[in-house]
Amino acid sequence: MSTTEYQVTVLGLGAMGLPMATRLATRLTVHGFDIAEERLTLANDAGVRTFTSGRDATHGADALLLAVRNGEQLTDVLFGENGVAAALKPGAVVILTSTVGTEAIADTVARLAEFGVELVDAPLSGGPKRAGEGDLLIVVGAAPAAVEAARPVLELLASTLSIVGNKPGDGQALKTVNQLLCGVHIAAAAEAMALADALGLDQEKTLAALEAGAAGSFMLSNRGPRILEAYSEDGAEVLSRLDIFVKDMGIVGKATRGSGLATPVAAAAEQLYLLGQAQGLAAADDSAVIRVVAPTRRTA
Repeated sequence: MSTTEYQVTVLGLGAMGLPMATRLATRLTVHGFDIAEERLTLANDAGVRTFTSGRDATHGADALLLAVRNGEQLTDVLFGENGVAAALKPGAVVILTSTVGTEAIADTVARLAEFGVELVDAPLSGGPKRAGEGDLLIVVGAAPAAVEAARPVLELLASTLSIVGNKPGDGQALKTVNQLLCGVHIAAAAEAMALADALGLDQEKTLAALEAGAAGSFMLSNRGPRILEAYSEDGAEVLSRLDIFVKDMGIVGKATRGSGLATPVAAAAEQLYLLGQAQGLAAADDSAVIRVVAPTRRTA
């Protein structure tokens, strides 16, 4: 099958769905659906063929790309009243790009098997800009044949593609570990920059010094500048909502409790994100977590 004959359907053309669909449309036949008319217009302009229902968009697809909020939404999209699983042809694959935890995976795999469809568990990291450039980090858990069936999609979206296991759920497990570290790193970076301010240090100079030393990390360099923008009138540009880490650190907590593993640092970070959500910062960039520990800056 040539790439132009390969059909992938993207359901949800939001902040991540649209740039992914746009990227895929450079090489593949892409169908898309979204409930917002303006997103359909943008997708059409980007070379995506759009439809008025998820089922119509999914019909005949070789792959279905899904970005959902949680396991409940995954079940509803595939098997609910307007579920699209029945529109998939035997041999198709569902590529799950979201972090939903491992709990929903086994049932989803079993129900998809009734349609002759396999699940490719492929949670990703990056953001809208990197999605549009094919520069995502994707970790995959799936049977080898399913990975090959999904490869045209995965290789267009990922600059780093890691096959971490041969069954669905392995990708979710690794992404859970990843999010534990990311959530802690962001919270620690926010506390460090708040302390710098409390000690009367120039935050920009502090950030530059920290990045150059042993305390540096990807998350410090990535979130640090946005942490410094958190107190501006409009706050930092929202590249990753704070309530995503409320969800993801909740998944981490559930996984650690289920494993009988104590993770006091992760639990403390989760409380910061929960406090941020309670204080009205759910839709703010996750760098706004600094405002939980330090509601205002002490130095100008």
